[in-house]
Amino acid sequence: MRRIVVTENVSLDGVLQAPGRPDEDTRDGFTAGGWAVPYTDPVIGRKMGEGMAATEALLLGRRTYADFAGYWPQQRDNPFTPVLDALPKYVASATLTAPLPWANSHLLTGDVVTAVKELKARPGGDIAVLGSGELVRTLGRQGLIDEYVLLIHPLVLGGGRRLFPDGDSPAPLRLVDSVVSTTGVLVATYRPA
Repeated sequence: MRRIVVTENVSLDGVLQAPGRPDEDTRDGFTAGGWAVPYTDPVIGRKMGEGMAATEALLLGRRTYADFAGYWPQQRDNPFTPVLDALPKYVASATLTAPLPWANSHLLTGDVVTAVKELKARPGGDIAVLGSGELVRTLGRQGLIDEYVLLIHPLVLGGGRRLFPDGDSPAPLRLVDSVVSTTGVLVATYRPA
């Protein structure tokens, strides 16, 4: 059975909204976009590279897919671009229609939980979820996430969409690995306890 591995940039107060660019996600008037970029360093690059080496597919929510599809295919000088282009990408969306514009993209149809259970049952390596907060919360509530890789930034944003919002069910996790970047980002890997 394949594993679902979630990788998220989060602030100390759990915000995951718009880590990459100022205009990435301005929902609810969020103006702190791009907050993770100043913390990038070789340690984080190495850990992300290790994760990508074990990844054989991506699973993305609609917003993250649209953002990635509009960005990554144009980043020809980035070593991650050919890897991301080649990977199968499964997209959970009730509003997108096939065919999807980014190479090797597949729209999941029907109930997302059922579709993800079917993906997990297929032979193969890890399925990575990047960003896709709403999808992560749905999968987490169903016990479908095998591992969380959280890049916890030394920053309090004070507002924004959080990875684990108030009202979610308790989910005990077990720390299995951690490393601290040169910029103070804790890269912590958790599995369900």
